[in-house]
Amino acid sequence: MLSAKIYFHNLNFILPSGTSRGILKNKPTWFIKIFKTNSPETFGIGECGPIDGLSLDNVSEIPNKLKLITENINDLSKIDLSLFPSIQFALENAFKDLINGGERIIFRNSFLKGFPIKINGLIWMGSKEFMITQVKKKIDEGFSCLKLKIGAINFDDEIKIIEKIRKQFSSEILEIRVDANGAFNSKNIFDKLKQLDKFKIHSIEQPIGVSKWEEMREVCKYSPIPIVLDEELIHIKEKHQELLDYINPNYLVLKPTLLGGIKSTQKWINTANDNNIKWWITSALESNIGLNAISQLCAEYELELPQGLGTGQLFENNIVSPLTVNGEEISYQKNIKWDLSIFKWNDRN
Repeated sequence: MLSAKIYFHNLNFILPSGTSRGILKNKPTWFIKIFKTNSPETFGIGECGPIDGLSLDNVSEIPNKLKLITENINDLSKIDLSLFPSIQFALENAFKDLINGGERIIFRNSFLKGFPIKINGLIWMGSKEFMITQVKKKIDEGFSCLKLKIGAINFDDEIKIIEKIRKQFSSEILEIRVDANGAFNSKNIFDKLKQLDKFKIHSIEQPIGVSKWEEMREVCKYSPIPIVLDEELIHIKEKHQELLDYINPNYLVLKPTLLGGIKSTQKWINTANDNNIKWWITSALESNIGLNAISQLCAEYELELPQGLGTGQLFENNIVSPLTVNGEEISYQKNIKWDLSIFKWNDRN
């Protein structure tokens, strides 16, 4: 017999972080704890951390959905979670963690032995001065790949920032990825891509909005910069091959929380590999609970590209964990123990 409890936690950003969808100051997230009723000291934890306005999840319905899960944890077959990918991710990891002894182990692989994963540095939108300061800090920390969020401030200012970065650091020294989060449109996209191409950009994520297959196909066909699909994948449940055949992107970005968990992410990985499309995995601003699961998933593969796993440092009230970022690498340091004292478990929230 199993029991389950939930806990709500508001992750607070150390600094407000800008995207094309607005300024982020905090990130609501829920945790589910699953345990055998007669031995509650051993438990698995999964994180449900949707991004409001981006995830398929209706965030306002999540507390009631989680309450329903706690009441029916021994038979979830009648609970429809098809439109709640973040809950799917949480449940999958909580069960895996419990099966593996309740020690925050999702996969037993090299990551748990201390082998690091190379990551990119993330540069948030903001004023020119703010973005340049972030870049200098990441370079000083040893990053050789930076991802810049663009599309929220004046595009000419963003170009000037990228130009300044590139003047100081050649493409041989520094790889630059940009993420537009769908901020461009069909009228201006090729002009903007042409301007960006002057600076030897590695790739651009989701330059236009989702569900515009015809437009995205044209962008992928004629863009001077390799195109990455990101948000586009969130809405696809069955037509993986059809999407890739039609749009033919250069890369995929995979966010397990938004895709419905580990199995759903692995399906995308297998389809991408079958089509010789490269990919990388990124967090979706989870706490260290979710980030730990995603990092362990990454370590199941031979990784060719830097992954997007450096977001745990963004929060002032994250869960203390063995996850450690040193320069452009994230690793699991067993000498640092998990501190779960923040959790005050209850049956509903």
